[in-house]
Amino acid sequence: MSVTSIGIIGGGQLGSMLCTAAKKLNIKSVIISDDKDAPAQSFADEFILSKYDDDLKIQEFCNRVEFITFEFENIPYETLLKINDIKKINPRPIINKIVQNRISEKDFLNKNNIRTTSYISVKNENELKSSQDFIPGILKTCTMGYDGKGQYRINNEKELENLKISFDNEYILEKSVRLKKEISVIITRFGPEKYEVYDPIENVHEDQILKYSKIPAEIDQNINDQSINWAKYIADELNYIGTMCVEYFIDKNENLYVNEIAPRVHNSGHLTINAYNISQFENHIRAVCGLEKIKTEKIHNAKMINLIGDDILVYKNKKFKNNEFFFDYLKKTIKQKRKMGHLTTIE
Repeated sequence: MSVTSIGIIGGGQLGSMLCTAAKKLNIKSVIISDDKDAPAQSFADEFILSKYDDDLKIQEFCNRVEFITFEFENIPYETLLKINDIKKINPRPIINKIVQNRISEKDFLNKNNIRTTSYISVKNENELKSSQDFIPGILKTCTMGYDGKGQYRINNEKELENLKISFDNEYILEKSVRLKKEISVIITRFGPEKYEVYDPIENVHEDQILKYSKIPAEIDQNINDQSINWAKYIADELNYIGTMCVEYFIDKNENLYVNEIAPRVHNSGHLTINAYNISQFENHIRAVCGLEKIKTEKIHNAKMINLIGDDILVYKNKKFKNNEFFFDYLKKTIKQKRKMGHLTTIE
């Protein structure tokens, strides 16, 4: 099958890496983004600057490509439906509708007998004040919010009483677990019973932002197998096409919990570019475009560090060893808590 072009909605670093993967496969990439400074325009073959409700620009975008995907999940659902009516999107828009809301996401998981932390919907101050059974916990906006944005850690009832927030948005309060470790599983689903699954990745967060990842994760075989099996089951239930990440908690008693589903390529999987023969980005392009599934194999153990905010300045002029791979996301403005690049070290 010959594929000449793919459209990518969103112009951040994930879009940049998808463009690079497409180029490797001799596929033209077209980015549409509402950010005039989108770093992916430095990697795409074509770039369309547009609001996501501009029907003419959306039509132009669809006319230029054969296949369409996206690099972030918080695109308005109505926009995805509109595009999907013109040209099919993978992963399917309905998947975004499920995972864009943290309550519907957790309801989906629990309905499928997949363990999550305990949670409760919080719509007003009275519901918040009466939710002591879920403390200690993390209060999160049901929609939007990432890298710690829109999230409040509540350690005790006093903090609960003193918390002042606006209830313009609905919230979810998730009870904390006695956390031992966090892992993620990156899976690419090509169709029924057709997967490529990366080994579980161990992650460390700082200020609720991913800071370090390593592969392989230091986990026992039961957790390893369960995390992969759940990822396959979730992908099947969603009839997913493309690369997906499932984030997990492991508690002190070796219980596994799904934290979140990311219906896209994922930050923790950046190290697959250097650790595997086929990266998460290339597998995503292959799956979305209906290309051949190639057996994915780990060729190196690897560690990755996210370069956040001013961290990037130290690395821009640094000399690297042969086993170190520096990625600069080419973002024009350095901001605190903003991911600016990453460094992968292979072993």
